[in-house]
Amino acid sequence: MNKAILMGRLTKEPELRYTSNNNIPVCSFTLAVNRSYSKPGEERQADFIPVIAWNKLGEFCGKYFQKGRQVAVVGRIQTRTWDDTEGKKHYVTEVIADEAFFADSKKSDEAPGKPSFGGGGSDDGFFPTGGGDDELPF
Repeated sequence: MNKAILMGRLTKEPELRYTSNNNIPVCSFTLAVNRSYSKPGEERQADFIPVIAWNKLGEFCGKYFQKGRQVAVVGRIQTRTWDDTEGKKHYVTEVIADEAFFADSKKSDEAPGKPSFGGGGSDDGFFPTGGGDDELPF
């Protein structure tokens, strides 16, 4: 089974491109994911993990994700190799995203009209479902 679930902050603006032969959207970005432990007296370390999102998910990430935002990604780990123009072999390990989500609350300085995690109501991401105390929302 190959499944990766990550939550971290974007280290720079996502890069949205389109493939040259089929014009398929592909977005690449790097997540800084904090390690769950640190040595006593040392600052917590982070791993910088490259992520690739294709098609509609790639367009979404390229349009709405921004440097510094905390996001969650679900996908699979993939390795690949290639030779550069000088014949040197390169190796890369990256996460191919199947799902991507906002993982922090909406920021007050965020541009109007940008979607955010939560859906309105309060800053903690919860919102009223309507009705009285006796009424269930479904």
